[in-house]
Amino acid sequence: MNNELLMILALLGAAIVMFVINKPRMDAVGLIMIVAMPLTGVVSIRETTAGFADSSIIVLAALFVVGASLSRTGVTRQISDWIIRTAGGDETRVIVLIMVSTALLGILMGSTGVVALFVPIAQRIALSANIPPGRIMMTIAYAALTSGMLALVATPVNLVINTELVRQNIPPFGFFGITPFGVPMLALAIGYMLLIRRMLPDRRNPEDIAAGGRPSLKTWIEQYGLADREYRVRVTGQSPFVGKRVSELKLRERGINLLAIERTRRFVTDMVRPGARTEIEAGDILLFDSLTEQGDARDLAQEFALELLPLNPGGAYFTDRAQQIGMAEVMLPPESPLVGSTVRAAQMRSESGLTAIGLRRGQQVFGPEFRDEVLRTGDTLLLIAFWRDIERMAATRRDLILLNQPTEVEEILPAAGKAPYAIGSAALMVGLMITGIVPNEHAALIGALLMGLFGCIDLTSAYRAINWQSIVLIAGMLPFSTALQRTGAVDMAAEALLAAVGQSSPRVVMAALFVITAALGLFISNTATAVLVLPLGLQLAEGLNASPYPFAMMVALAASSAFMTPVSSPVNMLVVAPGGYKFGDFVKFGVPFTVVAMIVSVLMVPVLLPFN
Repeated sequence: MNNELLMILALLGAAIVMFVINKPRMDAVGLIMIVAMPLTGVVSIRETTAGFADSSIIVLAALFVVGASLSRTGVTRQISDWIIRTAGGDETRVIVLIMVSTALLGILMGSTGVVALFVPIAQRIALSANIPPGRIMMTIAYAALTSGMLALVATPVNLVINTELVRQNIPPFGFFGITPFGVPMLALAIGYMLLIRRMLPDRRNPEDIAAGGRPSLKTWIEQYGLADREYRVRVTGQSPFVGKRVSELKLRERGINLLAIERTRRFVTDMVRPGARTEIEAGDILLFDSLTEQGDARDLAQEFALELLPLNPGGAYFTDRAQQIGMAEVMLPPESPLVGSTVRAAQMRSESGLTAIGLRRGQQVFGPEFRDEVLRTGDTLLLIAFWRDIERMAATRRDLILLNQPTEVEEILPAAGKAPYAIGSAALMVGLMITGIVPNEHAALIGALLMGLFGCIDLTSAYRAINWQSIVLIAGMLPFSTALQRTGAVDMAAEALLAAVGQSSPRVVMAALFVITAALGLFISNTATAVLVLPLGLQLAEGLNASPYPFAMMVALAASSAFMTPVSSPVNMLVVAPGGYKFGDFVKFGVPFTVVAMIVSVLMVPVLLPFN
């Protein structure tokens, strides 16, 4: 054993120790290795920094941007809403739909990104369906990990394995090369979760769930009695409203507030903020807040050729339009000029786009007559407006103190309405990858740039979307593959493993390779594990005069089977707190499924990827 090999092994051991104790951060470890390895003389600084230009790094960074764009435009939100509608309160259906959706979406967003997205979704579903979060969170982690087995770009593990194959002058796997193994693995994961779900921990703390929660729009609609006051009308071509400005309609004299205008253009419906100079067009749908009797509203519709449209019961219209229209509770401070005045006299809408639709004084909630109530210090007004007007009010006005906003404020989409463009861009990217018209890194960059071109994401958000910690970690660990090969470490490990199991069947060798990969994954990330173990797998294939593909696939499947500990993958770490899990929970449920994954892999891989 030469000195160069000893130094590389010492660096590798130091990296593993730092990964285990999590000091310093993983990306810092990657940077340390980039700086330290050239000092051994085995690799140059140019080779250790070349990882940042590696195709897998470029693809990964671009996919972070694509995933963020899908989230910002509401594509992922639509999926979550569909799950809630379809599953209802059935726990089995919830688990199946969440796992399938997580796995499929993880192909584009990456396993870490899709878990970060689905954790709040799962929390909402668990609360509404009264399901312990511990029964759902681990299912998300398992589905995200198996998503890495569904397509080439679903996890950095596959990308670094393909990169190493190319480096060894071996044709890489195709876009769906891993899919035949991933589909049955996902089915097994779903079945396993359904089998053990009642054994998963239930460590809910009801006080924690209730504490600090915001009210919802539905809560305010019930509290202030808004459900029976709102209605929608369509402006027909014969209506005298057509061509008139809002200020000319004199709606307030009839006790009616115009809250918003729905206007359809080019198959897209926009919510228009009604200002005094906004001109009404035929086909516009007007949202009214009527402080008069419903009969007066019907009289108005008949008088001005307006078509009454149905509203979802219980004020659901506001929750459906929560991306554009918001509410806020504000309090009047002593110095507010509104004190001593009335809502009717304040003409608040004319100045700021804010419409007062409710008044609360302590626990007393006023009815429609609140418009003529003299306002006092400490009164709470319920305002409705477009979110941008509420933000402007909170930032600039001192006569109103923002008390509360609904839970929906946390779910506002930065690029609402751009979902068709995001879906089209992602579909084009995947199509280019599948057909191979351009290299994968080129296709991923095209997808990311199209997202920016169509306004699905801006440059600042794109840079924030990239998980730079993962990028630096992978780039820093990639040179280890070259260093271990040059020093002969890979040859020595392969010879030792062949000496131990070489007389057995190739399936036994592959099982041993799976065990080594999974065991190393207990201490370091699965991506770093793949970087370190794949050269060993390729050397084993060469020693057995076998095809490299089954051994490379075994490493890919084993590295993605990071079910056994929270530190095996960032995916697991993201669900620990929301699910209330302990370290032992992952060991208890992860080890048996890892054994199942190994058995299935050993049985399937040689069948679909023969040794010769």
